Amino acid sequence: MAHRAHSARTREKLPTMGAMMYSTLVCIAPVFICAVPHARASTPALVADDDASDPGALVRFDQWLASDWRSGWESGSTWRLMFSPYTVHYANSPEHRHVVMLGLERQREDGLVLGTTVFRNSFGQPSSYVYVGQRFDRVAEVDQLFVYLTGGVLHGYKPPFDHKVPLNWRGFSPGIVASMGWQFTSDGAAQVNMLGNSGLMFQLSIDLH
Repeated sequence: MAHRAHSARTREKLPTMGAMMYSTLVCIAPVFICAVPHARASTPALVADDDASDPGALVRFDQWLASDWRSGWESGSTWRLMFSPYTVHYANSPEHRHVVMLGLERQREDGLVLGTTVFRNSFGQPSSYVYVGQRFDRVAEVDQLFVYLTGGVLHGYKPPFDHKVPLNWRGFSPGIVASMGWQFTSDGAAQVNMLGNSGLMFQLSIDLH
């Protein structure tokens, strides 16, 4: 009986991997549906000839992975300071704490971004996220509308809340964040970060020139 009770508790603690993957895909799919048709406008380096036939999203992604991430930062890149004062969770829990995030990223002229954030996670633990990704501007031909997709490494979800993120190993776990935002001025923007099946993070950012 004790073994069965322990197994039941273990199953309860395990992350609902399928649900999290499904929710992440649901969040990411609209981003790509909107962004991919306009990716060539946002990332001209990925397609050398505008008259050539579209190679397809998978080919463009392979080209993006194979592109030189080390060069092109000297001119035309932008530093960006980010702040999130509020995150809303899809489900309320007495364990949840107020989430605050501060981050810094650098965006290359073709939309490639490298960044890091530090934040207090939903359970009051100091955490961080180091990532690489791509920003797509002028989504659906709207000048102010943009989307992001980033992936990287999360750190900070530790016992007794280590099971709240999938594939957690000693506080380290993979992270994927899809975002959609609006560029209010040449320097200021607001965006919503979709955190899988957990919630939505509301973020403000300012470009540093």
